[in-house]
Amino acid sequence: MEPIVGFVIAGLTLLLGLAIGFFISRAQSEKAQRSQREKTEKSLQETREQARTIELQARDNALKISRAAEGEITRLRTELNREDERLQKRRAELDGRVERLEQREQAVNKHQSAVDRRANEIEKMHEQEMVELQRVAQMNVDEARIILLAEVEKEARNDMARIIRQIESEAREEGDKRARKLIADSIQRVATDQVAEFTTSLVPLPNEEMKGRIVGRNGRNIRAFEQAAGVDVIVDDTPEAVTISCFEPVRREVARRALARLILDGRIHPAHIEKVLEEEQKAVDKVIAEAGEQAAFDAGVTGLHPEVLRMMGRLKFRTSYGQNQLAHAVEVAKLSGILAAELGANEDVCRQGGFLHDLGKAMDHNQEGTHALLGAEFAKRYGVNPSVVNAIAAHHHEVEQESVEAIITESADAISGARPGARREDLEAYIKRIRTLEDMATAFKGVSQAYAIQAGREVRIIVRPEEIDDLEAARLARDIAKKIEETMQYPGQIRVTVIRETRATEYAK
Repeated sequence: MEPIVGFVIAGLTLLLGLAIGFFISRAQSEKAQRSQREKTEKSLQETREQARTIELQARDNALKISRAAEGEITRLRTELNREDERLQKRRAELDGRVERLEQREQAVNKHQSAVDRRANEIEKMHEQEMVELQRVAQMNVDEARIILLAEVEKEARNDMARIIRQIESEAREEGDKRARKLIADSIQRVATDQVAEFTTSLVPLPNEEMKGRIVGRNGRNIRAFEQAAGVDVIVDDTPEAVTISCFEPVRREVARRALARLILDGRIHPAHIEKVLEEEQKAVDKVIAEAGEQAAFDAGVTGLHPEVLRMMGRLKFRTSYGQNQLAHAVEVAKLSGILAAELGANEDVCRQGGFLHDLGKAMDHNQEGTHALLGAEFAKRYGVNPSVVNAIAAHHHEVEQESVEAIITESADAISGARPGARREDLEAYIKRIRTLEDMATAFKGVSQAYAIQAGREVRIIVRPEEIDDLEAARLARDIAKKIEETMQYPGQIRVTVIRETRATEYAK
């Protein structure tokens, strides 16, 4: 009996254990399911929040793009309206000019008719005088022949003078046409990838804290950099940038590259500054040499001394009215070669003269004298052709031009600097130059009004007709042009036009 009871108890214990294990396993399973459900819900919540954030950012970006597009459309519409107004004004001016030309033509035709009638009357009077002279003087045949030959000679001289004036006028018109064609062909054949560029002295910073590291403790780093580089470092309120100021462009470029490298490296202290400056100086010297050789190759100029090419390479960092001087030298060399080929001049001399004409601009910061004379002296020192040396020195009329190649070099320089888009200047300087032109013109006696037009390339002056006659008007234009040349600096050339108008008014009563 006892074994049976033992077996029953063991069975009940086993069943109880299985039941307890089943309930524990079920509880753990339900707990795991609840944990997984909570993780899933949390992941879904985070996904919804990210989607909401992305949606808000997308809406903000779309709004910014829409506002930018609206601003651009408004700007373009304003520019189109301004251009339309300018075209309307130009059309009105052209209509007025055509009307004035027609009136002038009618007046000239009337004047010509009166002159023809007067000439006929004079001719008739002359014939009558000849008949009367023969009757009164009772001349013989030889005397009459002498007088007749004198009259014929006088008429022949008058006809000859008229024909000469006509030929000169035709030659001048033909010369102007050919000159315009040569200039247009030259500009079209010289294709430049880049019109104007600017050397920058602004060094970007990764953050505002870098300004403090550049300055250093008590200004030690910035003083060491300025003294070693020979520049001024301006640390102002400009966000994440410092400015390097120096009149010498090559030195400024070395300082800019060195400072950018120091910022990238992060080690800014006096010893490392000197080392980096020396390395960047060598690198810039190499860039200068390569730029000079490449520019000579592009210009088609050979046989120049390496020192001359190295000096030309310094012009890579020099600009004038926004026009890079090395690119300008290459362009002038090409233009000179084209003009020389068309005119039958020496192409090699013209190309070298055009390429080297601004050589002195690479050294005029360190020496006294004009860039034309400095460049000519430097070129002569390194064995450049004497004709090329004269073209360099004479392209601003500081010495006498000794050959047609020198004239071609000067013309190519003017074409390169004056063609549309070659040079530019800031708005403040432009407005100042316009006002200076007008004030300078109105300061002369007899000037009523003065207007600077064509972006400052022409000044039109209206004078008082009772004070200025026709001869004085020509003299006034020459005096104003001479004063502009002596007192102002400007790209290209400025045309001076003096307008004298006489009006006669009567009233019919």
